[in-house]
Amino acid sequence: MSDYQQFLSERERIDFLIDKGYQIKGVLENLSGAFIEFENASLEQNKTETLQIQTADARKYFSVILIKQQQKTR
Repeated sequence: MSDYQQFLSERERIDFLIDKGYQIKGVLENLSGAFIEFENASLEQNKTETLQIQTADARKYFSVILIKQQQKTR
């Protein structure tokens, strides 16, 4: 799979969780990529999901989402 195709796949998974009402709760970065922990507090039980992001473009993409998310809480 090309880097661009991998980016599209990762972006699609991020967008899917955001559309379902999840927010980014935490990020752990290492040499294997970034692990993003999402939380959906609107559900009866706080449900969490974790995604591994490997491409640089997808890391930039979720960083922008995280910044927007933080600006909303101010």
